[in-house]
Amino acid sequence: MELVGKRIAILAEDQFEELELWYPLLRMKEAGAEVDVVGMPGVEVYHSKHDYPARVDVAVDEVSADDFDAVIIPGGYAPDRMRRHQPLLDFVRRIYENGAVVAFICHAGWVPISAGIVEGKQVTSFSAIKDDLVNAGAEWIDEEVVQDGNLISSRTPVDLPVFCRTIIATLAEGHLLA
Repeated sequence: MELVGKRIAILAEDQFEELELWYPLLRMKEAGAEVDVVGMPGVEVYHSKHDYPARVDVAVDEVSADDFDAVIIPGGYAPDRMRRHQPLLDFVRRIYENGAVVAFICHAGWVPISAGIVEGKQVTSFSAIKDDLVNAGAEWIDEEVVQDGNLISSRTPVDLPVFCRTIIATLAEGHLLA
C-alpha cells in the first residue's frame, strides 16, 4: 500500500484505449492511491474504442491540479480529443509545474505536447507520434518506459507493467520537480 495518501487523476475522453485506462486505474488503487477519473464538464461516461464505458468521477473544472500527486493519460484516439480542451491542457500543465507526475502512454503524448511541457525532455510513445514529439522539442527514445524528471512515458499496452511500476516507485519516493 505504498501510495496511501496519494491522489491520482486519470483523464478520460471518448475512444480511450481500454487497457491504458483500466490497468493503471486498478493498479494505482491496489497500491492504495485515491484515483479519480477526470473528464469534461457535463459528461458522465466516456466509451473506449470498443465501447467499454468509464464513468467520470469529477469534471476538470471541479478540481484543482494542486490536489493531485499525478495525472495519468491513456492513449487510444482519446488524446486527439483531449488536446482540444484547454481546461484539460491547463490541468496537465499545472500538475507538471507543481512537480507532480505526468504519465502518458501510446498516443497520449499529444496531450503534453499541446500542454507545452515536452520541450527538452526525453520521452517515448507509440511510434506513430514520434515525429510529433520530436517536432515539439522532445528527444524520443524507443524504450518500454522513459522517465525524465516528473514525466513518465511508455509506448503501448505491452509496456503497462513497467509503466505502472515506475509511476508507483516515483510517487512512493515523493515529488520530483520538473
